[in-house]
Order: sequence, then C-alpha cells, then structure tokens
Amino acid sequence: MSPSSVGAPQRILVADDDPVVRHLVASVVRRAGYAPVTVEDGREAVRILQSDAGFGAAIFDMMMPHLEGIDIIRHMRTEKRLMRIPVIMMTSETELKLMKDSFEAGATVFLPKPFTALQLQFSLSMLLSKSSRTGRPSTKASGAFGARTPPGKGLA
Repeated sequence: MSPSSVGAPQRILVADDDPVVRHLVASVVRRAGYAPVTVEDGREAVRILQSDAGFGAAIFDMMMPHLEGIDIIRHMRTEKRLMRIPVIMMTSETELKLMKDSFEAGATVFLPKPFTALQLQFSLSMLLSKSSRTGRPSTKASGAFGARTPPGKGLA
C-alpha cells in the first residue's frame, strides 16, 4: 500500500537552512508519495510543531540557526503528542559523537551528508512502514547509516 493510497498523503516536516538541501529533500519526500512541509530553521520547526503534531515523520538538519536539530528533537521527546514522530537527523559534520548525541536525544535515523536520494527514500520508507504498523516510530534498522537501537543493545 502506498502512502497516498488511503486519503491524503502523510506530511513530513523538513527543516534545513540550506535552500538547495531543503529543495532536494522535499523533492525526494514528494516522489516517495508524502507531502513535505519545509521550514528554514529550528525555531520555525518548533513553532509549527507547537500547533500541529500531525506529521508522519520529521527530517532535521543538525546545524541550523536559532535552534539546532538536536534541540528540536529534545523538545519533541518531552511532549507526549510529539514523542511518536520519528526523526531523521541529517548532518555534514563528520564527528561520530554527533551520531551518539543524536540518538541519545531521540533521533531515529542518522543520515550523514552527502547522501543519495535512494538512501533518504529508504530511511523514510523504513520509518513510516514500521510506525504505521505499530503506531510507534521504528527503533531499529540496518544499513550503511545509523539507526537507533533499544537501550542496552549495540549496533550490529
């Protein structure tokens, strides 16, 4: 079943301060059958989330003006209505500590830049297929990029 086969497509919140990356991510999201809602900084993302928790997933850049992606995730994980939204964290930073920090904050998938459209589409598909079956975001995945694992479990 495709995301848009039952009613309106799921909306995906996309926050990135780089207009080129924002456009690329929105295009991949749209081609995958979802409806992107794009913003250019972390403060705008939080503003939208305060009034609207109806997103199937979110994709945040790590480094943005006003609020970084990790800060948005920390905020989301403190509010019951936002906790269920799985988050892909993107970054061009190469420090492995950022991956660890992202997962500890509550990110579901860590996607290093540059990434391919197929990697993003796979990550999104994995998140949304798992969360639509269980009503909760996916907590484990496999592949070349990181995914959150349950506490006490290491990445295989």
